[in-house]
Order: sequence, then structure tokens, then C-alpha cells
Amino acid sequence: MKRLITFQNGQQVCPLGQGTYQMGRRRNEEIQALRRGIDMGLTLIDTAEMYNTEDIVGEAVRGCRDKAFIVSKVLPSNASYEGTKRACERSLKRLATDYIDLYLLHWIGRYPFAETVGALVELQREGKIRQWGMSNLDVADMEHIISLPHGIDCAANQVLYNLNDRGIEFDLIPWCERHLIPIMAYTPLGEGRLRNNHVLAEIAHRHNATPIQIMLAWTMRTQNVIAIPKASSVAHVEENAHSLEIALTEEDIRDIDKAFPAPAKKIPLAGW
Repeated sequence: MKRLITFQNGQQVCPLGQGTYQMGRRRNEEIQALRRGIDMGLTLIDTAEMYNTEDIVGEAVRGCRDKAFIVSKVLPSNASYEGTKRACERSLKRLATDYIDLYLLHWIGRYPFAETVGALVELQREGKIRQWGMSNLDVADMEHIISLPHGIDCAANQVLYNLNDRGIEFDLIPWCERHLIPIMAYTPLGEGRLRNNHVLAEIAHRHNATPIQIMLAWTMRTQNVIAIPKASSVAHVEENAHSLEIALTEEDIRDIDKAFPAPAKKIPLAGW
């Protein structure tokens, strides 16, 4: 197993988690996949009120809640002080749990950050969430967050990151590393569009692996990034999990950088 990612409160998770966006089409199979992931150490499960998958996650962790690290998110349209608290209560009910391990603002909305953060801090004090963080925030907005009262307690930033979307490497990843804020990389497989890429296929051949596993190993190659791919079947979960065993070489990284160049300048944050 690779090294663990450590949050500010000392809690540790595997750098490979499980996403649930657009789940719900094959509920029983998806629940089995999530449970298999937990069994394999992929204990972080990402959901959101927008995804309509919190009930699936709740069912998947029934009987093993203490092993799971649940991440959920409040919609910006609900992110007033009172709205955030009500949204969290609804999420807790759908998840059938007493607490959420990490609760995020899904993206920037019309409510001031101070109002949302105030509610998140209160929810943390009440024990309804263990930690809170942000999603889809770039450096300037993260600077704003940490300037607020209790803002330095921001525990994570979840953003789009994959081989085709490397913009965060220019400034956001270094900023988060300096502030000890883990990055959660959503869509790390680029929605599967690169599974037939010849460069990735060649690197996969060197490691007796699949291009999917190479993409995930690449995403997790630094010390501060958690990848959260969706896997709707047990077979897919197992394929993803084996990416933890891959150590990319300098040659691999050079070949990837040539095919998918790192950013040479600031690029606006992609995503929501």
C-alpha cells in the first residue's frame, strides 16, 4: 500500500478513494463495488447532495461505518449560514450516519464565504462533521478562505485534475502543499477518454498494468493528492486498487510530460 494522506486533524486515508458521481443506474452492483473498495482499503467515499448518491453510500457503509471516510458537499445555492446547516442535516439523514468526515462547499455561489464557513465551523463544533473544506476553488479564493476566522482549519480542496487538465500544478498544488491542505482530484481518468492512448498503453505494458492504472498512479505520484475515480463494478474497483502498487519511473514521467505537457503559466481553474 502506498503512503497515507494525513489531514490536519491527524486522520489518515489512502490516496485512492471512490467517487459516486452519476451512480444510481445499477444500485446493487454499485453498493457491492463500494464495499469491495472499503475492503481493499479505499475507505474515502465521495458524494454530494447534488449527486443523489448519499443514500447509496449510506447503504454501502452500513455495518462498517467506522472504516469509512465519507465526504459530502453542500450546493452553493444552499450555502447560506442556515442553509448550510439544514443541508448538512438532510445529508446526514440520507447517509444514515451521525457525522460526515469531511463536508465541502461544492463551488462558489452567491453567499459570502464567511457565512458558509461560519456554518461549517458550527457544524464541526456540534460534532456533525469532523472536518470541512472547499471544492473548485483557485488560489485567490483559497487565500480568502484561510484569512477568515477559523479559515486555517480548511482541510481540503477538491478540484478537477487529470492528464488533460494539469493547470493546478502551476500554483494551486504548490499553494496547498505549503498550507498542508490535501488536494482531492475528481475525474482523474478524464472520463475514460485516454484509456486507448498509445503512450499510456506503452507505459502500462512496462508495468504489466492497464492505462487506467497508469493514470491513477500518475495522479497519486505526489504527496498531497487523493484520486477519487468512480467505479461502478467490483472488477473496476479492483483494477483501480492495483494502481497503488505501481511506482512510475523517471522515464515514465518524461514520456507522460511529453505527451501531456505540464502548464508553463497560470491557467484558470477548470471544473464547475
